[in-house]
Amino acid sequence: MSAAKKTIRGTKPGATHVVGSGGLDAAGFASWYRERTIEQWKALDLAALARVAAVLEKAQADGRFVWVCGNGGSAASAAHVGCDFGKTAARPGAKPLKCVSLSDNVAFLTAAANDIGFDSVFARQLENVLAEGDVVLLLTGSGNSPNLIEAAELARARGAAVVGLLGFDGGGLKSLCDEVLLIPSDQYGVIEDMHMAVAHILTFYLKQKKA
Repeated sequence: MSAAKKTIRGTKPGATHVVGSGGLDAAGFASWYRERTIEQWKALDLAALARVAAVLEKAQADGRFVWVCGNGGSAASAAHVGCDFGKTAARPGAKPLKCVSLSDNVAFLTAAANDIGFDSVFARQLENVLAEGDVVLLLTGSGNSPNLIEAAELARARGAAVVGLLGFDGGGLKSLCDEVLLIPSDQYGVIEDMHMAVAHILTFYLKQKKA
């Protein structure tokens, strides 16, 4: 049974690392990983992707900000998204998409973590900058990171849109998001690969628009 069809259970952040049958050589493992990735490409929810695109297009048209958050590998993805949405997606004559990664300010992150707690590292930044009509984009495999849940709750209270690029079963974040693009896999690498692929699709979709 394929990973896209089997029941995918939730997980704690970073707790589940599916690696196939084990004992494979490099080529064999690469083949296994490729199949898991192809399954997710075939299962990719294009309607959900289009809804996420519409949220970004509205933010761009209205001059609102997109604030991106993620932990670990997803923090690196958040930085990548901030760059791509803000710079690569730009096109002559169009309004810019104002996009900032909240995973990049190490001084603020560590101050908030040290003085308040790691659960508040994103919400504390959003307290200073988040306005009604903005978008909070959350990248996470498990969907259960407390700091992302806290950020989503603040965003909803402020009247911002919450978009989740999620994995596994969506976790606790799924119900807090206005739009969700779920990668229903239990393999973290595949989830993160697909999140970045989706981000690239959105980037170049925005860039190629005619109006």
